Amino acid sequence: MLSTTDAIVLSLQPHSDKAHLLHAYTRAGGRINYMVYGLGRKNAAGKYSPLSIVQLTTDERSVRTAQLNYVPRTLTTDPYKRTIAIFISEVLYHVLRHPMADEPMYDFIAQAVEQLDRTDEPQNFHLAFLVGLASKLGFAIPEDSPLYTLHRTPYTVHPTPYTRKQRQEALRALCHYFEEHVETWQNPKSLDVLMEVFD
Repeated sequence: MLSTTDAIVLSLQPHSDKAHLLHAYTRAGGRINYMVYGLGRKNAAGKYSPLSIVQLTTDERSVRTAQLNYVPRTLTTDPYKRTIAIFISEVLYHVLRHPMADEPMYDFIAQAVEQLDRTDEPQNFHLAFLVGLASKLGFAIPEDSPLYTLHRTPYTVHPTPYTRKQRQEALRALCHYFEEHVETWQNPKSLDVLMEVFD
């Protein structure tokens, strides 16, 4: 029996010569993994880029069709935003583990994707996202913490501008905060790259 759901791509990994394993966060069922077949054709995997928002038609745990719900202008062409998207998708891969619908969480992430795509100043975006995500997960940054000032309004970081050193220190502190609160936490592989991206 076929079913349809909106989904946010977390990662796409080779599984065999003919199949890939798609890790997605869905509106209908939370974190679900699917098998995807037939991605050998040129450009066929483009819709499964990190943080792509897609509509999936599935048969149990296999994807029959995938259609982009939101076509980003910049997440695949801007190297800075692409690095942030990869980092955020890795974070979500480690912290969102349960096949349980959570529409407010889904909407929070989908809104973040669109905000990242539209912003002209993405250098602090990942910091604000982590602070907002911590709140959504139930371990909000305490108001007496220096990190609390990172998130006054959605996806806006104050005070600005940050120096490269300040961004690196804030990112390390946020990753450590997540490590203390999330049992499945692992520092994303893209963390070192992200630390060096913004001057």
